[in-house]
Amino acid sequence: MLTTFWEPIKLSIIVTIAAGIIVVITGTLFGLLFAKKQFRGKILVETIFMLPLVLPPSVIGFLLIVVFGNQGVIGTWIKEIFGHSIIFTSYAAVITATVVAFPLMFQTAKAGFQGVHRKFEEAAKDLGATNFQVFLRVSLPLAKRALLTGTILSCARALGEFGATLMFAGNIPGVTQTVPTAIYMAIDSGDMTLAWLWVITIIALSFLLLIFTRTKANE
Repeated sequence: MLTTFWEPIKLSIIVTIAAGIIVVITGTLFGLLFAKKQFRGKILVETIFMLPLVLPPSVIGFLLIVVFGNQGVIGTWIKEIFGHSIIFTSYAAVITATVVAFPLMFQTAKAGFQGVHRKFEEAAKDLGATNFQVFLRVSLPLAKRALLTGTILSCARALGEFGATLMFAGNIPGVTQTVPTAIYMAIDSGDMTLAWLWVITIIALSFLLLIFTRTKANE
């Protein structure tokens, strides 16, 4: 019972942390780029980045299978190098969580960097700071509240991902079964006690993440 209960929770936490690291890095960098630069096709690319927020989970799962499946461009490449498909593995769960969580981090980071007044960055450059030093010592500290909010919200989104994960990663106990998919299977099998335990757990984790965000936002 304890093993059955803890395995999805452990995997969900691992997937959330792994996806969170990827999302924070990529979301912050792209957020900075889109906040500071103007280029042709910017609106189109930004719209593509935000699509996972509005697309049905089944569509996201389908597209991931098309891209990373055995016949997909990336999927074929992965299979040739590693000798097996990425579908129905824990890596697939991480990829799915990353895709659905990225828009939240990207949009929040972009808003945060847009809120950094250019005069502070220009003043640092006038004093001899490089672009990287300006980012590290001026832009990043001034946007840290937005970045923290984006980090927590994107991690919460990754933690709760269900539909696309079920399609792309499957629901293999001990391998790809996260808490949301475990709840679905518990209800489907009539084990309401176990379903309630997982529901309470994920509500508690999500509540803690959100209350932490609200607390930091008010500081």
